Amino acid sequence: MKVSYNWLKKYLDLDMPAKDLAEKIERTAVEVDSVDVAEEGLKKLVVGHILSMTNHPDSDHLHICSVDVGEESPLQIVCGAPNVAADQKVIVALPGSRIGGNVKIKRSKMRGVESEGMICALDEIGFSKDVVPKEWADGIYVFDDSVPVGEPVYHYLGMDDPIIDLDVTPNRGDMLSILGTVHELAAIYDQKPDIQKPVVKEAADLNAADELKASADETLAKTYKLRVIKGVKVAPSPAWLQITLWNAGIRPINNVVDVTNYILLKYGQPLHSFDKDKIKGNVQVRLAKKGEQIKTLDEEDHDLSSEDIVIADSERPIAIAGVMGGYNTQIDDQTKAVALESAIFDSIRIRKTAQRHVLHSEASQRFERGINPDGVEDALNEAANMIQELAGGQITKGIVTASEYHPKLPTIFITAERTNHVLGTDLSLSDIQAIFDRLGFISQQADDGLNVTIPARRWDIHIEADLFEEIARIYGYDQLPATLPTGRQTIGTLTPAQKLDRATRHALEGLGLTQAISYSLTTATKAQLFLMRQSKLTKLLSPMTQDHSTLRMNLLSGLLDDVAYNHAHKVNDVALYEIGRVFYKDSDEQVRPDEVAHVAGVVTGNFTAASWNNHVHPVDFYDLKGIVNQLIENLGINGELSYTATDKYPEMHPGRTADISIHGHYVGFIGQVHPKVAKQFKIKETYAFELNLQTLIELPKSDDQYHPISKYPSVERDISFLVDHEVTNEQVVDLMKKRGGAYLHDIHLFDIYEGKNIPAGKKSMAYSLLYVNPRETLKDEVVTAAFEKIKKRLTDELNAEIR
Repeated sequence: MKVSYNWLKKYLDLDMPAKDLAEKIERTAVEVDSVDVAEEGLKKLVVGHILSMTNHPDSDHLHICSVDVGEESPLQIVCGAPNVAADQKVIVALPGSRIGGNVKIKRSKMRGVESEGMICALDEIGFSKDVVPKEWADGIYVFDDSVPVGEPVYHYLGMDDPIIDLDVTPNRGDMLSILGTVHELAAIYDQKPDIQKPVVKEAADLNAADELKASADETLAKTYKLRVIKGVKVAPSPAWLQITLWNAGIRPINNVVDVTNYILLKYGQPLHSFDKDKIKGNVQVRLAKKGEQIKTLDEEDHDLSSEDIVIADSERPIAIAGVMGGYNTQIDDQTKAVALESAIFDSIRIRKTAQRHVLHSEASQRFERGINPDGVEDALNEAANMIQELAGGQITKGIVTASEYHPKLPTIFITAERTNHVLGTDLSLSDIQAIFDRLGFISQQADDGLNVTIPARRWDIHIEADLFEEIARIYGYDQLPATLPTGRQTIGTLTPAQKLDRATRHALEGLGLTQAISYSLTTATKAQLFLMRQSKLTKLLSPMTQDHSTLRMNLLSGLLDDVAYNHAHKVNDVALYEIGRVFYKDSDEQVRPDEVAHVAGVVTGNFTAASWNNHVHPVDFYDLKGIVNQLIENLGINGELSYTATDKYPEMHPGRTADISIHGHYVGFIGQVHPKVAKQFKIKETYAFELNLQTLIELPKSDDQYHPISKYPSVERDISFLVDHEVTNEQVVDLMKKRGGAYLHDIHLFDIYEGKNIPAGKKSMAYSLLYVNPRETLKDEVVTAAFEKIKKRLTDELNAEIR
């Protein structure tokens, strides 16, 4: 929002430099992008009067002008502008002057004729082409006759007016207007702004209701009002109005359209003017119909959506509501009657329409952020007055009202005690009330506090905290006391979940795996791989790509993509892990999925690099199982870790996959990725695991995992036996632990053999058993008795043959 400092001074007594005012606004209200004075950097630009003009003898478009610039004798200036003529008052750059772009003007010859300066167009002295009026867009600018010759041009072009560019935040839509900024500055400097309510001079014998009728859906337009002005004469606006608009970054059009833009700047209320005679039938505010089109004022055609609000007559849309008017009812030189619109449209629909049609206008910007309901009619009335003043005509009696909205003003209770507690101040209730008086808020004392009624122009204030902010702003952020922390300082600690997360990372990285981070979004097919529980898909409503359309329900598919990427770049030995969340839904009706923390890992190729003293082998199931075992042990989780062969995962090799349980609680799976799946991902033989980290967090743990080394010697016994091929190591270890006595400390399988000299259907297993008594030296007969018991139980329960 570009704010004219001179315009602000019409309502407030401001005598500080514009940069000081901008600095105060920035510290109190909103950010200021810049403070610019257009005349800075320019020099020796004056008003000149063309006394006479002749054609250049050697050119068909150049003219030789005699120009009075207030000096003893006229200057001879060669000019090629198509609209230059005698008796014009123009912008003259004298010899030695500087114009836009820091260009220096010197005496020169143009095709043999001396030129003592330059007659300038607006864009040549620094104006943007976007704001130059169309009548001067292709030529030089011509002043009114009242401008004195020889005077510097800056004041007469508004170039001496400091322009403060406010970067208005979405919650402060009230400051997208001069009056909104005036109210803010009045509070900051404790002044009463001089704002007059407009009074309309209506024609007694002309009724607006006889000229036009309107209807509106109140869900689309809370307020919709029209006035009719008849007998207008469309012409260029006076210089002061044009200057006001181009300083705000708006191109002047004509005296009717310019008034609507002027009121938009002043009130923050967008208006639109229709050629009333081009409207066919009654005006209505409605949603566009399927297949409808409209050409807007920028002469672009738009296919309308059924979600777009339009202003329509009885036959067709005549405007995209709140965004841009229609070409079919625009104001032109033949316009005689104007229908003037002032409204409040649904802000969400306006924002979506502006995005859909890529039509972001000054009007849509304000409708999106909010409109002051109390200013709708005032803006309409003042605009009607100005049109009558500048374009003539008569204002018909009455306002055509299709809908009207007067909000109930919110009242918020606030106390001095609570305010001072939040802000750290020592303000009395009367001090706080005085701040609200400056803001224009009505406050009344009640009990030990104030009931504060918020005016409609400040629709951003809803709760007590908003009032605290207002008090702090006006009191001055720089006056709030600075305090040091009091009391004992606390040291931040990790939560149990964070501790386990970090321990998991340390353990897996220590075991040789590298962390990977994959996208949480994947395809619907990959999301349904490696499922640890049944779940519905969670799909995005508007995915950026089809490869990222669904929330993942596993980590492994992302890790396999990483393995494929490494293989594609000739990296064959890969060991990765990832900790992240997966997303489950029990039903399609579930609005938000359950987020569950998982940890997964993949290994492929060789786990270590080959060297002269290291004979490597390809990674197998047991390497990965060892990694999982060590991870669970490092986490200190209580309970027996067990593996159970399974074929319930179609993406895993049915003979090399196991469920993982701890004390009967299912926590994940481990195994080889199915060769068919590996082929789909274009990877080599790969082993993987995935664990429910949330379950691991919830399982009981031992904080102290260390065991003191016994000071008494241990006793080791080895045992070898034949058992049926179906007997598992887990069965053997469980039996030994159960029957091995109190001093059995460790069981280690060191050999398995099948083949020559072993009966068919049998296998040989050899174990080393370690006995320790931490309190005294073990006696041989105690160990022997426990060892013999294990032998007997192996024979009886597993039909083992001791070797």
